[in-house]
Amino acid sequence: MTATSVATTHRPGLSDARFAATYLVETPGDVRAVAEAMAGEQSTATHSKVAGETPGLIRQHGAVVEDIELLEAVRTPSLPSHATGGAGVFHRARVRLSWPLHNIGPSLPMLTTTLMGNQTGMRDLTGLRLQSIELPPAFMAACPRPAFGIAGTRGLSGVASRPIIGTIVKPNIGLSPEETAHLIGEFADAGLDFVKDDELMADPPYCPVIERAGAVLNVVRRHEDRTGRPMLYAVNITGEVDEMRRRHDAVLAAGGRCVMVNLNAVGLAGLLALRRHSQLPIHGHRAGWAALTRAPMLGMDFAPYQMIWRLAGADHLHVSGLGGKFWETAEGVTVSARACLTPMLSPEDRAMPVFSGGSTVRHVAETLRAAGGTDLIMTTGGAILGHPSGPRAGVESMHAAWAAAMAGLPLDDFARSRPALAAALAHWPASI
Repeated sequence: MTATSVATTHRPGLSDARFAATYLVETPGDVRAVAEAMAGEQSTATHSKVAGETPGLIRQHGAVVEDIELLEAVRTPSLPSHATGGAGVFHRARVRLSWPLHNIGPSLPMLTTTLMGNQTGMRDLTGLRLQSIELPPAFMAACPRPAFGIAGTRGLSGVASRPIIGTIVKPNIGLSPEETAHLIGEFADAGLDFVKDDELMADPPYCPVIERAGAVLNVVRRHEDRTGRPMLYAVNITGEVDEMRRRHDAVLAAGGRCVMVNLNAVGLAGLLALRRHSQLPIHGHRAGWAALTRAPMLGMDFAPYQMIWRLAGADHLHVSGLGGKFWETAEGVTVSARACLTPMLSPEDRAMPVFSGGSTVRHVAETLRAAGGTDLIMTTGGAILGHPSGPRAGVESMHAAWAAAMAGLPLDDFARSRPALAAALAHWPASI
C-alpha cells in the first residue's frame, strides 16, 4: 500500500487548543486498543500505572483517539515484532489522534517527538506511517516559516512567470574553488537562472565553502554587471549551527542571494537557528529522505514532512523529478509538489518545489502538469551538461522545451526551428 495523502493545516471542528495527526497503522491485535495505547504512549501513560497519573491529569494532558477507519487485513506483517505470537491476520486502519497544544507549546522539535516518537517502536504495531498533520493557526504563526518563498525567490532570480531553470555543479565533488567558478561562469553565460552545489559538497579542505563562494560569486557578479541578468547560486553551507551562520554571513558579504542546507543532516534545531539568522532564501535538500518513507508501512508521507520543514523556514524543497532516477512514481512526485504549493497560513508561506532527478527536455511538459503551474525550480544535471553540443546548447534546449510546454505545443514540432532542442531530442530519444 502506498500512502499519498496531502497534509491538512487545520480541520474545521478541531479546537484551536489541540493539534492532530492521522496514521496508517498495522497490528495483530485489536485496533482500538492499540490506538489507545499509542495515545497513551505519546502523552500521559507509562507501561504501568503510576501514582501521579490521575483522571484530572489525563483530562488535561492526555491524547484522544478521534477516529478509526478500518482498512483491509493482511497475512504477513510489514515490520518485525516479537509480539506477533504466530498471528495469522494483521489489521490495518487509519487512526486519527489529537493532543492538547499546551503539551508541547510552540515547539517544532517537540511536535515531531510527539508525532513520531516512542510509538514507532511499540511491539503491538507491525506498521506505522504518519500521513497528515493538523495544526492550529496559533502554532503555525509562532513558527518562522519561509522568509522568501515563491515571490521572494522570483524577485531575486529575475524570473517573473516561467519556471526557474537550473542545474547542479557536476562533478559533484572534486573541483577546486577556481574550477567551480569557471564552470558556473559558463552556466551564467549560457543563460541559466539558478545553480546549486551538490549535497555532497560543503566545506572540504580542497574546496572550502567560503573560498568557493567568493570565487563563484565574483564570476556571477561580473556576469550580472555585463548582461544585467541575475543568476542565483545556492551555496551549500551545511554544518554545525555556528559554522552555518559564519558561512551564511560570508555568502551574504560576497553578494550571494541563496544558501543551501541538507535538512536531515542539520536537523530541525539547525534549520530553525539558520532561519532566524538568515537574510537569504534557504534551499532545502532532502538527502536521506527515502530512508524515512520508502517502506510503505513505516515513516511518513512527504506531505507532513514538507510541512514541518516549511514551518521551520525552508524556502525551497526538493520533490524528486520525473526522469526516473529515483524510486517515486510520477503520481507521488505530483502529490509532493502540490503539497509544497499548498498554503499553511497564507500564500506567502508556500515553498518552491524543486524538481531534480534524471529529467531531460522530454520530461518538461509532465513537470508542468505535476506542479499545476510554473511556480517551480527545475534542476537538471545531465540534460544540460550532457547535451551533445555542450552546456550552452543544453540550457538553450531546456528553455525551448519549457516555451513549448507553456504554449501547449508538441515538442517535436517546436524543435524543427530550434537546433539545440532537436539535438537534445535526438540524444534522449524516449522518455524514461
